[in-house]
Amino acid sequence: MSSIALSVAAQFAIGETAAPVAFDWFSYEGKDEVFQTPPPEGQFQNPILAGFYPDPTSVRVGDDFYAVSSSFTFFPGLPIFHSADLVNWEQIGHILDRPSQLTGTEGLAASRAIFAPTLRHHDGVFYLITTSVDAINNFYVTATDPAGPWSDPILLPWIDGIDPSLFFDDDGRVWVTHNGPPPNRDSLYEGHRAVWLWEMDMETGQPIGDGKIIINGGVDLSQKPVWIEAPHIFKRGDWYYLTCAEGGTSIQHSQVIFRTKSLDEEWIPWDNNPILTQRDLPADRKHPIIAAGHADFLELPNDEWWATFLAIRTYGEEGFYNTGREIYMLPISWTEDGWPMILERGKEIPWQLDKPNLPATTKSVPPTTGNFTWKDDFDSPELGYEWMYLRTPKDDWLEISDGKLKIQPKAVSLNELVNPSFISRRQQHATFDAATRFEAPAAGASAGVASFIREDHYFYCGVRLTENGYEAFLEKAANGPAEVVSSVKLPKLKPGQSVTLNIVTDQAEVSYSVETPNGKTVVVATNEDATILTTTRAWGFIGAMMGPYARLEK
Repeated sequence: MSSIALSVAAQFAIGETAAPVAFDWFSYEGKDEVFQTPPPEGQFQNPILAGFYPDPTSVRVGDDFYAVSSSFTFFPGLPIFHSADLVNWEQIGHILDRPSQLTGTEGLAASRAIFAPTLRHHDGVFYLITTSVDAINNFYVTATDPAGPWSDPILLPWIDGIDPSLFFDDDGRVWVTHNGPPPNRDSLYEGHRAVWLWEMDMETGQPIGDGKIIINGGVDLSQKPVWIEAPHIFKRGDWYYLTCAEGGTSIQHSQVIFRTKSLDEEWIPWDNNPILTQRDLPADRKHPIIAAGHADFLELPNDEWWATFLAIRTYGEEGFYNTGREIYMLPISWTEDGWPMILERGKEIPWQLDKPNLPATTKSVPPTTGNFTWKDDFDSPELGYEWMYLRTPKDDWLEISDGKLKIQPKAVSLNELVNPSFISRRQQHATFDAATRFEAPAAGASAGVASFIREDHYFYCGVRLTENGYEAFLEKAANGPAEVVSSVKLPKLKPGQSVTLNIVTDQAEVSYSVETPNGKTVVVATNEDATILTTTRAWGFIGAMMGPYARLEK
Protein backbone atom coordinates (compact mmCIF):
# COMPACT_ATOMS: atom_id res chain seq x y z
CA MET A 1 0.00 0.00 0.00
CA SER A 2 1.07 3.57 -0.64
CA SER A 3 2.52 5.80 2.04
CA ILE A 4 0.98 8.99 0.66
CA ALA A 5 -2.33 9.12 2.53
CA LEU A 6 -2.82 12.61 3.90
CA SER A 7 -4.68 13.69 7.05
CA VAL A 8 -7.48 16.25 7.08
CA ALA A 9 -6.34 18.04 10.22
CA ALA A 10 -5.33 21.22 8.42
CA GLN A 11 -7.70 23.97 7.35
CA PHE A 12 -7.26 25.46 3.92
CA ALA A 13 -6.81 29.00 2.77
CA ILE A 14 -9.81 28.80 0.45
CA GLY A 15 -12.12 31.22 2.21
CA GLU A 16 -14.43 28.65 3.77
CA THR A 17 -14.61 24.97 4.56
CA ALA A 18 -17.18 22.21 4.65
CA ALA A 19 -17.26 18.94 6.53
CA PRO A 20 -15.32 16.07 4.93
CA VAL A 21 -17.33 13.78 2.66
CA ALA A 22 -17.08 10.07 3.51
CA PHE A 23 -16.98 7.46 0.74
CA ASP A 24 -17.71 3.87 1.85
CA TRP A 25 -16.38 2.01 -1.17
CA PHE A 26 -15.67 2.24 -4.89
CA SER A 27 -16.17 -0.62 -7.35
CA TYR A 28 -15.27 -1.22 -10.99
CA GLU A 29 -16.13 -4.06 -13.39
CA GLY A 30 -14.69 -4.40 -16.90
CA LYS A 31 -16.89 -5.83 -19.66
CA ASP A 32 -14.97 -5.48 -22.94
CA GLU A 33 -16.03 -7.82 -25.75
CA VAL A 34 -12.46 -8.58 -26.73
CA PHE A 35 -11.78 -9.97 -23.24
CA GLN A 36 -14.89 -12.16 -23.02
CA THR A 37 -12.91 -15.35 -23.78
CA PRO A 38 -9.97 -15.77 -21.37
CA PRO A 39 -6.72 -17.07 -22.87
CA PRO A 40 -6.36 -20.87 -22.89
CA GLU A 41 -3.86 -22.69 -20.70
CA GLY A 42 -0.32 -21.76 -21.66
CA GLN A 43 -1.24 -18.43 -23.23
CA PHE A 44 -1.49 -14.84 -21.98
CA GLN A 45 -3.63 -11.80 -22.75
CA ASN A 46 -2.49 -8.63 -24.48
CA PRO A 47 -2.31 -5.93 -23.27
CA ILE A 48 -0.40 -7.08 -20.19
CA LEU A 49 -1.24 -3.78 -18.44
CA ALA A 50 -4.58 -2.35 -19.57
CA GLY A 51 -5.36 1.34 -19.31
CA PHE A 52 -3.21 4.46 -19.10
CA TYR A 53 0.30 2.94 -18.78
CA PRO A 54 2.18 4.57 -21.66
CA ASP A 55 5.85 4.65 -22.65
CA PRO A 56 6.83 1.36 -21.00
CA THR A 57 10.32 0.52 -19.87
CA SER A 58 11.36 -2.85 -18.49
CA VAL A 59 14.39 -4.59 -17.03
CA ARG A 60 15.37 -8.09 -15.85
CA VAL A 61 17.32 -8.56 -12.64
CA GLY A 62 18.11 -12.25 -12.13
CA ASP A 63 14.81 -14.09 -12.26
CA ASP A 64 12.73 -10.95 -11.66
CA PHE A 65 11.27 -8.48 -14.12
CA TYR A 66 10.24 -4.88 -13.52
CA ALA A 67 8.23 -2.45 -15.63
CA VAL A 68 7.50 1.28 -15.30
CA SER A 69 5.33 3.67 -17.32
CA SER A 70 5.09 7.42 -17.63
CA SER A 71 2.55 9.25 -15.45
CA PHE A 72 2.59 12.94 -16.46
CA THR A 73 1.14 15.27 -13.77
CA PHE A 74 -0.40 12.49 -11.65
CA PHE A 75 0.97 11.84 -8.17
CA PRO A 76 2.46 9.57 -7.04
CA GLY A 77 4.39 9.24 -10.28
CA LEU A 78 5.96 6.41 -12.25
CA PRO A 79 4.13 3.21 -11.21
CA ILE A 80 6.47 0.23 -10.91
CA PHE A 81 5.42 -3.40 -11.38
CA HIS A 82 7.13 -6.73 -10.67
CA SER A 83 6.68 -10.07 -12.39
CA ALA A 84 8.38 -13.46 -12.23
CA ASP A 85 6.83 -14.77 -15.45
CA LEU A 86 6.23 -11.64 -17.60
CA VAL A 87 2.50 -12.41 -17.54
CA ASN A 88 1.30 -11.71 -14.00
CA TRP A 89 2.29 -8.21 -12.94
CA GLU A 90 1.97 -6.80 -9.42
CA GLN A 91 2.38 -3.14 -8.62
CA ILE A 92 4.96 -2.72 -5.87
CA GLY A 93 4.82 1.04 -5.54
CA HIS A 94 5.56 4.31 -7.28
CA ILE A 95 9.05 5.63 -7.89
CA LEU A 96 8.03 9.23 -7.19
CA ASP A 97 5.95 8.83 -4.05
CA ARG A 98 7.12 11.87 -2.07
CA PRO A 99 6.04 15.41 -2.96
CA SER A 100 9.71 16.47 -2.92
CA GLN A 101 10.34 14.15 -5.87
CA LEU A 102 7.55 15.51 -8.09
CA THR A 103 7.52 19.29 -7.87
CA GLY A 104 6.36 21.90 -10.33
CA THR A 105 3.12 20.22 -11.43
CA GLU A 106 0.96 23.15 -10.37
CA GLY A 107 0.18 25.27 -13.40
CA LEU A 108 0.72 22.39 -15.82
CA ALA A 109 -1.91 20.72 -17.97
CA ALA A 110 -2.52 17.05 -17.21
CA SER A 111 -0.40 15.79 -20.14
CA ARG A 112 2.79 17.57 -19.07
CA ALA A 113 5.43 16.71 -16.40
CA ILE A 114 6.64 13.09 -16.31
CA PHE A 115 7.28 11.84 -19.84
CA ALA A 116 8.90 8.56 -20.94
CA PRO A 117 11.19 6.88 -18.37
CA THR A 118 13.95 4.28 -18.68
CA LEU A 119 14.56 1.73 -15.91
CA ARG A 120 17.95 0.06 -15.63
CA HIS A 121 19.93 -1.97 -13.04
CA HIS A 122 23.69 -2.03 -12.51
CA ASP A 123 25.88 -3.35 -9.68
CA GLY A 124 22.99 -3.72 -7.24
CA VAL A 125 21.45 -0.31 -7.93
CA PHE A 126 18.27 0.54 -9.84
CA TYR A 127 18.32 3.69 -11.97
CA LEU A 128 15.29 5.50 -13.35
CA ILE A 129 15.94 8.35 -15.77
CA THR A 130 13.16 10.53 -17.19
CA THR A 131 11.98 14.04 -18.02
CA SER A 132 9.56 16.28 -16.11
CA VAL A 133 8.52 18.49 -19.02
CA ASP A 134 7.96 22.17 -18.17
CA ALA A 135 9.10 21.50 -14.58
CA ILE A 136 12.56 20.23 -13.53
CA ASN A 137 13.22 18.63 -16.95
CA ASN A 138 15.69 15.72 -17.11
CA PHE A 139 16.79 13.84 -14.00
CA TYR A 140 17.40 10.40 -12.57
CA VAL A 141 16.70 8.70 -9.25
CA THR A 142 18.19 5.59 -7.67
CA ALA A 143 17.24 2.80 -5.26
CA THR A 144 18.64 -0.49 -4.04
CA ASP A 145 15.11 -1.86 -3.58
CA PRO A 146 12.76 -1.31 -6.53
CA ALA A 147 9.85 -0.94 -4.10
CA GLY A 148 11.68 2.07 -2.66
CA PRO A 149 12.58 4.35 -1.19
CA TRP A 150 13.97 6.10 -4.27
CA SER A 151 16.28 9.08 -4.03
CA ASP A 152 15.33 12.66 -4.67
CA PRO A 153 15.94 13.71 -8.29
CA ILE A 154 19.49 14.25 -9.51
CA LEU A 155 19.12 16.95 -12.16
CA LEU A 156 20.64 16.67 -15.63
CA PRO A 157 20.30 20.21 -17.04
CA TRP A 158 22.76 19.49 -19.84
CA ILE A 159 20.29 17.19 -21.59
CA ASP A 160 18.26 19.13 -24.15
CA GLY A 161 15.32 16.91 -25.07
CA ILE A 162 13.16 14.08 -23.78
CA ASP A 163 13.13 10.28 -23.46
CA PRO A 164 16.58 9.82 -21.87
CA SER A 165 17.98 6.30 -21.51
CA LEU A 166 20.99 4.81 -19.73
CA PHE A 167 23.40 2.18 -21.07
CA PHE A 168 26.04 0.58 -18.84
CA ASP A 169 28.79 -0.81 -21.09
CA ASP A 170 30.99 -3.80 -20.29
CA ASP A 171 34.04 -1.55 -19.86
CA GLY A 172 32.44 0.40 -17.03
CA ARG A 173 31.54 3.45 -19.08
CA VAL A 174 28.01 4.83 -18.87
CA TRP A 175 26.15 6.40 -21.76
CA VAL A 176 22.99 8.49 -22.09
CA THR A 177 20.86 8.63 -25.22
CA HIS A 178 17.89 10.91 -25.73
CA ASN A 179 15.64 12.59 -28.25
CA GLY A 180 17.04 16.04 -29.02
CA PRO A 181 17.22 18.83 -31.57
CA PRO A 182 18.49 18.21 -35.11
CA PRO A 183 21.91 19.44 -36.27
CA ASN A 184 22.38 23.16 -35.59
CA ARG A 185 18.75 23.21 -34.38
CA ASP A 186 17.82 23.49 -38.04
CA SER A 187 14.64 21.48 -38.56
CA LEU A 188 14.24 20.49 -42.20
CA TYR A 189 10.55 19.67 -41.66
CA GLU A 190 8.01 19.38 -38.85
CA GLY A 191 8.87 16.45 -36.59
CA HIS A 192 12.56 16.45 -37.55
CA ARG A 193 14.42 15.34 -34.42
CA ALA A 194 17.66 13.53 -33.62
CA VAL A 195 19.09 10.96 -31.22
CA TRP A 196 21.97 12.20 -29.07
CA LEU A 197 24.66 10.22 -27.25
CA TRP A 198 26.66 11.39 -24.22
CA GLU A 199 29.11 9.72 -21.89
CA MET A 200 28.18 10.38 -18.26
CA ASP A 201 29.97 10.32 -14.91
CA MET A 202 27.51 8.61 -12.56
CA GLU A 203 29.28 9.94 -9.46
CA THR A 204 28.82 13.58 -10.43
CA GLY A 205 25.85 13.39 -12.80
CA GLN A 206 27.87 15.39 -15.32
CA PRO A 207 28.73 14.64 -18.95
CA ILE A 208 32.20 13.55 -19.95
CA GLY A 209 33.03 15.58 -23.04
CA ASP A 210 30.48 16.74 -25.57
CA GLY A 211 27.42 14.93 -26.80
CA LYS A 212 26.96 13.98 -30.43
CA ILE A 213 24.12 13.21 -32.79
CA ILE A 214 24.09 9.53 -33.74
CA ILE A 215 20.79 9.44 -35.65
CA ASN A 216 19.58 12.41 -37.68
CA GLY A 217 15.86 12.28 -38.36
CA GLY A 218 15.43 8.54 -38.40
CA VAL A 219 16.10 5.52 -40.60
CA ASP A 220 16.20 7.50 -43.87
CA LEU A 221 16.37 11.30 -43.66
CA SER A 222 15.38 11.63 -47.34
CA GLN A 223 11.96 10.19 -46.44
CA LYS A 224 11.43 12.88 -43.78
CA PRO A 225 10.91 10.53 -40.82
CA VAL A 226 9.29 12.19 -37.82
CA TRP A 227 9.67 12.05 -34.05
CA ILE A 228 12.58 9.68 -33.60
CA GLU A 229 12.47 9.10 -29.86
CA ALA A 230 12.68 6.63 -26.96
CA PRO A 231 16.22 5.47 -27.90
CA HIS A 232 17.60 2.45 -26.02
CA ILE A 233 21.06 0.92 -26.49
CA PHE A 234 21.71 -2.73 -25.65
CA LYS A 235 24.39 -5.23 -26.54
CA ARG A 236 24.16 -8.73 -28.01
CA GLY A 237 27.31 -10.54 -28.93
CA ASP A 238 29.73 -8.17 -30.64
CA TRP A 239 27.05 -5.75 -31.70
CA TYR A 240 25.65 -2.65 -30.09
CA TYR A 241 21.99 -2.13 -30.98
CA LEU A 242 19.95 1.05 -30.85
CA THR A 243 16.17 0.69 -30.95
CA CYS A 244 13.93 3.74 -31.27
CA ALA A 245 10.34 4.73 -31.82
CA GLU A 246 9.62 6.57 -35.07
CA GLY A 247 6.53 8.14 -36.59
CA GLY A 248 4.94 9.78 -33.54
CA THR A 249 2.87 8.09 -30.85
CA SER A 250 -0.29 7.72 -32.96
CA ILE A 251 -1.37 5.77 -36.03
CA GLN A 252 2.01 6.14 -37.79
CA HIS A 253 3.95 4.86 -34.77
CA SER A 254 6.66 2.23 -35.34
CA GLN A 255 9.80 0.71 -33.89
CA VAL A 256 13.11 0.74 -35.74
CA ILE A 257 16.57 -0.73 -35.18
CA PHE A 258 20.20 0.27 -35.84
CA ARG A 259 23.49 -1.38 -34.94
CA THR A 260 27.23 -0.79 -34.81
CA LYS A 261 30.37 -2.60 -33.69
CA SER A 262 31.66 0.47 -31.82
CA LEU A 263 30.01 3.47 -30.19
CA ASP A 264 32.56 5.59 -32.08
CA GLU A 265 31.36 4.34 -35.44
CA GLU A 266 28.31 5.00 -37.58
CA TRP A 267 24.99 3.38 -36.67
CA ILE A 268 23.61 1.31 -39.54
CA PRO A 269 19.81 0.97 -39.95
CA TRP A 270 18.36 -2.40 -40.92
CA ASP A 271 17.03 -2.67 -44.46
CA ASN A 272 13.92 -4.40 -43.08
CA ASN A 273 12.82 -1.58 -40.76
CA PRO A 274 10.41 -1.08 -39.09
CA ILE A 275 10.56 -4.07 -36.77
CA LEU A 276 7.10 -3.29 -35.34
CA THR A 277 4.17 -1.27 -36.67
CA GLN A 278 0.43 -1.56 -37.30
CA ARG A 279 0.12 1.41 -39.64
CA ASP A 280 -0.18 -0.67 -42.82
CA LEU A 281 -3.22 -2.66 -41.70
CA PRO A 282 -6.83 -2.02 -42.78
CA ALA A 283 -8.48 0.58 -40.60
CA ASP A 284 -11.79 -1.33 -40.61
CA ARG A 285 -10.40 -4.56 -39.15
CA LYS A 286 -12.22 -6.00 -36.14
CA HIS A 287 -10.88 -5.03 -32.70
CA PRO A 288 -7.97 -2.99 -34.05
CA ILE A 289 -4.76 -2.44 -32.12
CA ILE A 290 -2.95 0.64 -33.42
CA ALA A 291 0.02 2.93 -32.72
CA ALA A 292 2.45 0.18 -31.67
CA GLY A 293 5.95 1.32 -30.75
CA HIS A 294 8.12 2.73 -27.96
CA ALA A 295 9.61 -0.69 -27.21
CA ASP A 296 12.09 -1.89 -24.63
CA PHE A 297 13.93 -5.21 -24.96
CA LEU A 298 14.29 -8.00 -22.40
CA GLU A 299 16.71 -10.93 -22.54
CA LEU A 300 15.47 -13.96 -20.58
CA PRO A 301 17.73 -16.39 -18.71
CA ASN A 302 17.06 -19.00 -21.44
CA ASP A 303 18.29 -16.60 -24.18
CA GLU A 304 14.79 -15.79 -25.39
CA TRP A 305 14.15 -12.11 -26.11
CA TRP A 306 10.87 -10.26 -25.58
CA ALA A 307 9.71 -6.69 -26.17
CA THR A 308 7.36 -4.57 -24.11
CA PHE A 309 5.82 -1.66 -26.00
CA LEU A 310 2.83 0.64 -26.09
CA ALA A 311 -0.21 0.30 -28.31
CA ILE A 312 -3.82 1.45 -28.36
CA ARG A 313 -7.19 -0.35 -28.51
CA THR A 314 -9.82 1.60 -30.42
CA TYR A 315 -13.54 1.34 -31.11
CA GLY A 316 -15.85 2.92 -33.68
CA GLU A 317 -15.12 4.21 -37.16
CA GLU A 318 -13.32 7.27 -35.80
CA GLY A 319 -10.91 5.20 -33.72
CA PHE A 320 -12.00 6.33 -30.27
CA TYR A 321 -10.10 5.22 -27.18
CA ASN A 322 -10.68 6.12 -23.53
CA THR A 323 -8.08 3.72 -22.17
CA GLY A 324 -4.98 5.59 -23.25
CA ARG A 325 -1.79 3.89 -24.37
CA GLU A 326 -1.33 0.46 -22.82
CA ILE A 327 1.52 -2.03 -22.40
CA TYR A 328 1.76 -5.00 -24.77
CA MET A 329 4.34 -7.75 -25.11
CA LEU A 330 5.64 -9.88 -28.00
CA PRO A 331 8.57 -12.27 -28.51
CA ILE A 332 11.57 -11.14 -30.55
CA SER A 333 13.02 -13.35 -33.27
CA TRP A 334 16.56 -12.98 -34.60
CA THR A 335 17.71 -13.34 -38.18
CA GLU A 336 20.75 -15.45 -39.03
CA ASP A 337 22.77 -12.28 -39.55
CA GLY A 338 21.77 -10.87 -36.17
CA TRP A 339 18.84 -8.48 -36.65
CA PRO A 340 15.84 -8.51 -34.28
CA MET A 341 12.23 -8.60 -35.46
CA ILE A 342 9.28 -8.03 -33.13
CA LEU A 343 6.47 -8.45 -35.69
CA GLU A 344 6.64 -8.64 -39.46
CA ARG A 345 4.85 -5.91 -41.37
CA GLY A 346 1.28 -6.73 -42.28
CA LYS A 347 0.68 -8.93 -39.25
CA GLU A 348 -1.75 -7.97 -36.50
CA ILE A 349 -0.65 -7.90 -32.88
CA PRO A 350 -2.23 -11.01 -31.34
CA TRP A 351 -4.61 -10.57 -28.43
CA GLN A 352 -3.55 -13.92 -27.00
CA LEU A 353 -0.33 -15.86 -27.53
CA ASP A 354 1.97 -18.41 -25.92
CA LYS A 355 3.55 -17.42 -22.63
CA PRO A 356 7.30 -16.90 -22.31
CA ASN A 357 9.27 -20.01 -21.43
CA LEU A 358 9.53 -19.19 -17.73
CA PRO A 359 8.45 -20.98 -14.55
CA ALA A 360 4.80 -20.27 -13.81
CA THR A 361 4.20 -18.07 -10.80
CA THR A 362 2.11 -19.44 -7.96
CA LYS A 363 1.49 -16.07 -6.36
CA SER A 364 -1.98 -14.61 -6.82
CA VAL A 365 -1.88 -10.97 -7.89
CA PRO A 366 -4.68 -8.52 -8.76
CA PRO A 367 -5.51 -8.68 -12.49
CA THR A 368 -4.07 -6.00 -14.75
CA THR A 369 -5.81 -7.06 -17.97
CA GLY A 370 -8.88 -8.89 -19.22
CA ASN A 371 -12.33 -8.43 -17.71
CA PHE A 372 -12.23 -8.26 -13.95
CA THR A 373 -14.08 -6.93 -10.93
CA TRP A 374 -12.29 -4.64 -8.50
CA LYS A 375 -13.47 -3.00 -5.29
CA ASP A 376 -11.82 -0.81 -2.68
CA ASP A 377 -13.56 -0.89 0.72
CA PHE A 378 -11.06 1.61 2.13
CA ASP A 379 -10.31 -0.78 4.98
CA SER A 380 -6.59 0.00 4.95
CA PRO A 381 -5.20 3.17 6.51
CA GLU A 382 -3.35 3.96 3.28
CA LEU A 383 -4.45 4.43 -0.30
CA GLY A 384 -4.04 1.50 -2.67
CA TYR A 385 -1.57 1.88 -5.50
CA GLU A 386 -4.42 2.18 -8.01
CA TRP A 387 -5.27 5.68 -6.80
CA MET A 388 -3.55 8.85 -7.97
CA TYR A 389 -3.89 12.57 -7.33
CA LEU A 390 -4.14 15.05 -10.20
CA ARG A 391 -0.94 17.04 -9.60
CA THR A 392 1.13 16.86 -6.45
CA PRO A 393 -1.01 17.77 -3.43
CA LYS A 394 0.05 20.63 -1.18
CA ASP A 395 -2.97 20.56 1.15
CA ASP A 396 -3.88 17.80 3.59
CA TRP A 397 -7.37 17.09 2.31
CA LEU A 398 -7.68 13.28 2.39
CA GLU A 399 -7.59 10.56 5.02
CA ILE A 400 -8.76 6.98 5.38
CA SER A 401 -10.24 6.10 8.76
CA ASP A 402 -13.08 4.00 10.16
CA GLY A 403 -13.26 2.12 6.87
CA LYS A 404 -14.04 5.26 4.87
CA LEU A 405 -12.27 7.52 2.43
CA LYS A 406 -12.79 11.06 3.71
CA ILE A 407 -12.31 14.00 1.37
CA GLN A 408 -12.23 17.61 2.57
CA PRO A 409 -13.85 19.58 -0.29
CA LYS A 410 -11.70 22.29 -1.83
CA ALA A 411 -12.88 25.23 -3.92
CA VAL A 412 -11.02 23.84 -6.93
CA SER A 413 -12.69 22.85 -10.17
CA LEU A 414 -11.30 20.28 -12.57
CA ASN A 415 -10.55 22.97 -15.16
CA GLU A 416 -8.00 24.63 -12.91
CA LEU A 417 -4.29 23.82 -13.15
CA VAL A 418 -3.91 23.06 -9.44
CA ASN A 419 -4.60 20.01 -7.26
CA PRO A 420 -8.36 19.41 -6.86
CA SER A 421 -9.85 17.25 -4.10
CA PHE A 422 -10.13 14.39 -6.58
CA ILE A 423 -8.61 10.92 -6.34
CA SER A 424 -8.69 8.75 -9.44
CA ARG A 425 -7.93 5.36 -10.93
CA ARG A 426 -7.51 4.36 -14.57
CA GLN A 427 -10.36 3.49 -16.89
CA GLN A 428 -9.11 0.12 -18.14
CA HIS A 429 -12.03 -0.87 -20.39
CA ALA A 430 -14.20 0.74 -23.06
CA THR A 431 -17.23 -1.02 -21.57
CA PHE A 432 -17.52 -1.12 -17.79
CA ASP A 433 -19.65 -0.43 -14.73
CA ALA A 434 -18.49 1.65 -11.76
CA ALA A 435 -20.19 2.60 -8.51
CA THR A 436 -19.53 4.25 -5.19
CA ARG A 437 -21.46 4.96 -2.00
CA PHE A 438 -20.97 8.19 -0.09
CA GLU A 439 -22.63 10.45 2.44
CA ALA A 440 -24.66 13.38 1.18
CA PRO A 441 -22.41 16.43 1.54
CA ALA A 442 -23.16 19.35 3.80
CA ALA A 443 -24.42 22.67 2.50
CA GLY A 444 -21.94 24.51 0.33
CA ALA A 445 -20.27 21.39 -1.07
CA SER A 446 -20.87 18.75 -3.70
CA ALA A 447 -19.55 15.19 -3.95
CA GLY A 448 -19.65 12.33 -6.40
CA VAL A 449 -17.48 10.86 -9.16
CA ALA A 450 -15.45 12.68 -11.79
CA SER A 451 -14.23 11.16 -15.04
CA PHE A 452 -11.37 13.21 -16.43
CA ILE A 453 -9.01 13.26 -19.39
CA ARG A 454 -8.27 16.97 -19.81
CA GLU A 455 -9.14 20.22 -18.09
CA ASP A 456 -11.84 20.93 -20.66
CA HIS A 457 -12.93 17.32 -21.22
CA TYR A 458 -14.60 15.70 -18.21
CA PHE A 459 -17.81 14.60 -16.50
CA TYR A 460 -18.68 15.23 -12.89
CA CYS A 461 -21.79 13.51 -11.52
CA GLY A 462 -22.44 14.77 -8.02
CA VAL A 463 -24.91 15.42 -5.24
CA ARG A 464 -25.40 18.80 -3.52
CA LEU A 465 -27.80 20.61 -1.21
CA THR A 466 -29.71 23.49 -2.80
CA GLU A 467 -32.36 25.88 -1.46
CA ASN A 468 -34.94 23.31 -2.54
CA GLY A 469 -33.24 20.26 -1.06
CA TYR A 470 -30.73 17.80 -2.45
CA GLU A 471 -30.21 17.28 -6.15
CA ALA A 472 -28.08 15.04 -8.31
CA PHE A 473 -26.46 16.73 -11.29
CA LEU A 474 -24.18 16.02 -14.23
CA GLU A 475 -21.56 18.60 -15.12
CA LYS A 476 -19.92 18.23 -18.52
CA ALA A 477 -16.97 19.91 -20.18
CA ALA A 478 -16.58 19.11 -23.87
CA ASN A 479 -13.81 21.23 -25.35
CA GLY A 480 -15.01 24.31 -23.51
CA PRO A 481 -16.37 25.61 -20.22
CA ALA A 482 -18.22 23.14 -18.03
CA GLU A 483 -22.00 23.27 -17.86
CA VAL A 484 -24.67 21.36 -15.98
CA VAL A 485 -26.45 19.23 -18.58
CA SER A 486 -28.83 17.47 -16.20
CA SER A 487 -30.15 17.81 -12.64
CA VAL A 488 -32.79 15.85 -10.75
CA LYS A 489 -34.24 16.35 -7.28
CA LEU A 490 -33.57 13.94 -4.43
CA PRO A 491 -36.45 15.17 -2.24
CA LYS A 492 -36.23 12.75 0.69
CA LEU A 493 -32.46 12.77 1.09
CA LYS A 494 -31.17 14.22 4.35
CA PRO A 495 -27.66 15.30 5.44
CA GLY A 496 -25.55 12.36 6.56
CA GLN A 497 -27.55 9.77 4.63
CA SER A 498 -25.71 7.76 2.01
CA VAL A 499 -26.42 7.42 -1.70
CA THR A 500 -24.98 5.05 -4.28
CA LEU A 501 -23.87 6.50 -7.60
CA ASN A 502 -23.84 4.10 -10.56
CA ILE A 503 -21.99 4.66 -13.83
CA VAL A 504 -22.61 2.44 -16.85
CA THR A 505 -20.32 2.95 -19.85
CA ASP A 506 -20.71 1.14 -23.16
CA GLN A 507 -17.92 2.45 -25.36
CA ALA A 508 -19.24 5.78 -26.70
CA GLU A 509 -22.15 6.13 -24.27
CA VAL A 510 -22.30 6.65 -20.51
CA SER A 511 -25.28 6.76 -18.14
CA TYR A 512 -25.53 7.91 -14.52
CA SER A 513 -28.04 7.07 -11.80
CA VAL A 514 -28.33 7.48 -8.02
CA GLU A 515 -29.81 5.03 -5.53
CA THR A 516 -31.35 6.83 -2.56
CA PRO A 517 -31.59 5.47 1.02
CA ASN A 518 -35.19 4.36 0.43
CA GLY A 519 -34.09 2.10 -2.42
CA LYS A 520 -35.32 4.30 -5.24
CA THR A 521 -33.16 4.65 -8.36
CA VAL A 522 -33.08 8.15 -9.82
CA VAL A 523 -31.75 8.50 -13.38
CA VAL A 524 -29.45 11.49 -13.74
CA ALA A 525 -28.47 11.15 -17.40
CA THR A 526 -28.55 8.47 -20.08
CA ASN A 527 -26.48 7.86 -23.18
CA GLU A 528 -24.22 10.85 -22.72
CA ASP A 529 -21.33 11.15 -25.17
CA ALA A 530 -18.45 9.27 -23.56
CA THR A 531 -16.15 10.11 -26.48
CA ILE A 532 -15.37 13.42 -24.79
CA LEU A 533 -13.22 11.24 -22.52
CA THR A 534 -11.20 9.83 -25.43
CA THR A 535 -7.74 10.91 -26.44
CA THR A 536 -9.14 10.97 -29.97
CA ARG A 537 -11.21 14.04 -29.07
CA ALA A 538 -9.36 15.51 -26.12
CA TRP A 539 -5.83 15.01 -27.47
CA GLY A 540 -3.00 14.69 -24.94
CA PHE A 541 -1.02 11.70 -23.72
CA ILE A 542 -3.14 10.24 -20.92
CA GLY A 543 -6.19 7.98 -20.72
CA ALA A 544 -9.42 8.59 -18.85
CA MET A 545 -9.17 8.68 -15.05
CA MET A 546 -12.11 8.39 -12.67
CA GLY A 547 -12.87 8.43 -8.97
CA PRO A 548 -14.28 10.26 -5.94
CA TYR A 549 -14.38 14.05 -6.09
CA ALA A 550 -15.67 16.62 -3.61
CA ARG A 551 -15.80 20.35 -4.19
CA LEU A 552 -16.77 23.53 -2.40
CA GLU A 553 -19.38 25.18 -4.57
CA LYS A 554 -18.26 28.68 -5.49
